[in-house]
Amino acid sequence: MTKHHADRSWKTLLEILIVSTRLGLTSFGGPIAHLGYFHAEYIRKRKWLDEKNYADLVALCQFLPGPASSQVGIGIGVMRGGLLGGILAFLGFTLPSVVALIVFALILQGWDAETADWIHGLKIVAVAVVAHAIIGMAQKLAPDVKRKSIALFALVAALLWQTAYIQVCVILVAAFLGLLFYKNQKAAEHSVIQFPISRRFAVCCLSLFFGLLILLPVLREMTANGWIALFDSFYRSGSLVFGGGHVVLPLLEREFVPSGWMGEEAFLAGYGAAQAVPGPLFTFASYLGAVISGWQGALLATAAIFLPAFLLILGTLPFWDSLRRNPKVKGALMGVNAAVVGILISAFYHPIWTSSILAPIDFAFAAVLFSMLAYWKLPPWVVVCTGAAGGSLMALI
Repeated sequence: MTKHHADRSWKTLLEILIVSTRLGLTSFGGPIAHLGYFHAEYIRKRKWLDEKNYADLVALCQFLPGPASSQVGIGIGVMRGGLLGGILAFLGFTLPSVVALIVFALILQGWDAETADWIHGLKIVAVAVVAHAIIGMAQKLAPDVKRKSIALFALVAALLWQTAYIQVCVILVAAFLGLLFYKNQKAAEHSVIQFPISRRFAVCCLSLFFGLLILLPVLREMTANGWIALFDSFYRSGSLVFGGGHVVLPLLEREFVPSGWMGEEAFLAGYGAAQAVPGPLFTFASYLGAVISGWQGALLATAAIFLPAFLLILGTLPFWDSLRRNPKVKGALMGVNAAVVGILISAFYHPIWTSSILAPIDFAFAAVLFSMLAYWKLPPWVVVCTGAAGGSLMALI
């Protein structure tokens, strides 16, 4: 490599880090909003990708489990600066919210979460945020009767059989139903995505993804090591979530609250606080890890929940061109997306609604917070601050 080429490579990597960090500090509003920020910065302003390739990349990341917006950012970073570019794009976009939520978790440990009134306000924020997410996702992912029926099946199953693996079973059944109902979907024309990752490396990434998914639970049982158990819980949650950050809530809740690793009050307080920070909602794992095992637990949880996103985007994009042209794959994906709506509604009822709306005044306040988000279009951090302040004021009424 010539000195000029090396200098250019380092300038490219530095540019990726600076731009992604700026996005990580300013990208409020959840995964759909993040994709809009990415489009404005990476496509319109810097022209790192053309419109068609960006749309194709977004389609792939919607197809994969995990945090879609983070995977899009990683993919753009890889296409711009190789593997190191993908890592830097991820770090820049993710670290601001990771640091903020770790600090919040450490502060929260000095409070009694069971009795703090402002914590109750944050739990009501979670009601408003998830209700808003459900309405938007239902309109997009379950627009017809067949997909509404799949969503209903997922809702009933997730509510009646609340086990750690029910979400995986629901997604598999939904994929089969989608294949059955929509197997004759026509594939649209696609351009070819240029991706600097070989198919051999991609296969290694996919093998590691499935290998960890199978081996970590075995190691957990064999060793009874707390750190391995923690890594396994977060890795499995990051591997099996379709639909983005809000849908990870029921998986994480079932991993950590019934087992006694943390209380439901602290869990929902952290979820409410996660709405106030920019960046991906999956950094909620950083808060959970910090509550369970301090900053070391936070770093482990963050690495574990985002590792599947890395392995899947690196492992699938070289094969995406042939995969996305298959109408059966498209039909299965439509079924999975519909099931995501039902899974999220089940999480909305329990634990969010059942532990947050305890009196008429709670419902009234949730309606106000929902209106702030859905109708008045106020920034999420304003809604969160209002929730915390309102929780304290309601205790005086």
